[in-house]
Amino acid sequence: MQILIKGARVLDPGNLDDKKDILVRDRKIEAILDPSDTSNLSDSSDVQVVDASGMIVVPGLIDIHVHLREPGHEYKETIESGLKAAARGGFTAVCSMPNTDPVNDNSQVTAFIINRGKYAGGARVYPAGAVSQGSSGTSLAQIYDMQQAGIRAVTDDGLPVENSLLMRRALEYCNGLNIPIFVHAEDKNLMDGGSMNEGPHATFMGIKGIPNAAESIMVLRDIALCELTGAAVHFCHMSTAESIEAVRQAKKRGANVSCETAPHYFTLTDGAVKDYDTNFKMNPPLRSEKDRKAIIEGLMDGTIDMIASDHAPHSADEKNLEFDRAAFGIVGLETSLPLSLKLVQDGMLSMADLVDKMSKQPAKILGIDNDIKPGNPADLTIIDPQIQYAIDPSIFISKSKNTPFSGRQVQGKTFLTMVDGRIVYKKQ
Repeated sequence: MQILIKGARVLDPGNLDDKKDILVRDRKIEAILDPSDTSNLSDSSDVQVVDASGMIVVPGLIDIHVHLREPGHEYKETIESGLKAAARGGFTAVCSMPNTDPVNDNSQVTAFIINRGKYAGGARVYPAGAVSQGSSGTSLAQIYDMQQAGIRAVTDDGLPVENSLLMRRALEYCNGLNIPIFVHAEDKNLMDGGSMNEGPHATFMGIKGIPNAAESIMVLRDIALCELTGAAVHFCHMSTAESIEAVRQAKKRGANVSCETAPHYFTLTDGAVKDYDTNFKMNPPLRSEKDRKAIIEGLMDGTIDMIASDHAPHSADEKNLEFDRAAFGIVGLETSLPLSLKLVQDGMLSMADLVDKMSKQPAKILGIDNDIKPGNPADLTIIDPQIQYAIDPSIFISKSKNTPFSGRQVQGKTFLTMVDGRIVYKKQ
């Protein structure tokens, strides 16, 4: 069976932006054709036609920062439910964080995640392995063995690597293996048990705050270690103006750094934390309006390379607690695309810029060729940019529903997600 995608704008930043038809056969992109050349194909009984008129076909979106929770916390999410939620969100691949139980710090856990992913029927999974054994920050994990098993990066995400010497050794080691380190930039001592952004809103609510410096100090440290070692450093979930400026200046000096932010950091501020709603509790926390504007500026000028969801599912029991006791984190796989499309609708980014940050740059850092060209695997996302609706967590595929965006009106949605030539999600 062949699949013919007809009538869409095909947008592959730097390569193609035109109305084309795409023919998929044997799991690969067979041809990219002018619409006039496919009229006879449409009538073939061997061809499944997907009418994508008025829509946009892009290289499969990739979420560089996802917590799948399995093994160990399957009550929050499983690899299957997470990868199917990713497909519904338009993602053909995700990079899964290693803070599972047991931690993905060895090749056996890596192989388990990859094998589970193969049978999930959703997006692909590219695991990240831990920097340190057990993510304890004391000794290096089995990074080479994990790379042989299939990891694409290392990180202790969820925890910072506080020992500067260990971080240096990890950077030197990974530089030799040509894999990046994803940095969770956080000074635990400065965080000091805080639960939201340090500022007037936290003071008014009587909640202990987390200062911007808890993030930016570690960003500055790891930029210094990056410049010392020459290794690739990628900063996760950037949230502060100071961090963005530090990365901006490091890039000007030629440092091998990149960074991501998440939709909640350019959409919400700490002023949204009302009525002690723990769905607004994440780490790093929602920051000030000044920080939100700095994030948008960083996206516009290219300082911020990628948009990632930081999908962090939790059960209702872990969220239905006092604010300071509730778990940090929100789900994002099924809301990331529409929230990010708002940047295009507001004229902050072009559609090509957005696709670059949600597809091409994540592919680049993971070592994936996802160009829309004949011979490449058919990993494609079709976006309906016009549909308007309210976000409804009750219909999420994710096992967890912890989102601050319930009821939010958005425009734009995944119409179809194709992975390896198979349609793994299609809007009904």
